[in-house]
Amino acid sequence: MKMLTRMQERVLEFMQNRQQAGEPAPSLREIGAHFGFRSPRAAACHIEALERKGLIAHQAGKARSWRVLSPLARFRAAVVEIPVFGAIPAGPPEDRRQEAEGCVMVDIHSIGIRPTARTFALRVRGDSMVGRHIIDGDIVVLEHGATPRPGSVVAALIDNESTLKTFVLERGKPYLRAENPKYPKLIPAAELVIQGVMVGLVRKQA
Repeated sequence: MKMLTRMQERVLEFMQNRQQAGEPAPSLREIGAHFGFRSPRAAACHIEALERKGLIAHQAGKARSWRVLSPLARFRAAVVEIPVFGAIPAGPPEDRRQEAEGCVMVDIHSIGIRPTARTFALRVRGDSMVGRHIIDGDIVVLEHGATPRPGSVVAALIDNESTLKTFVLERGKPYLRAENPKYPKLIPAAELVIQGVMVGLVRKQA
């Protein structure tokens, strides 16, 4: 949290006390009168500073709608829902129809992107990606339409079968590689459809 001046702390405390008492938010004139400001503009400056620092918010066009936010509010605002579809095999590919099974809550700062309608998640099954620390039961977050780079983990369709592997280029030709020596190198067929590029991972602790 950004540092507050002593007066900003007092104004915030005044607003918090009103809010906790179930009273309407104070007007600029009431704030000015309470602290002995010479004009409402002085109160407005403190209100604007508190808003910039993410401590208060209001409903546009509505009088007395200022409210003090929880210290965690700015972090909660960064949490979004991403749809989770059926399990994808991290092993030999298999033909599988994906079915939505729920959603996962993700902090956008943890994955480094702001999810869009093209962001989705898949549940991993198998051990072929353990070399990339992707294990059975993990949920991988992917971006559909993103261009994979060599080394990217991708969900791909090979001959109408889905799999999660590392995208690699060899002599200009793409192929998918397992990250477990138990599995053979998987050379893609002529038709290779990238379903999504991995941008994050969610792991449920046992």
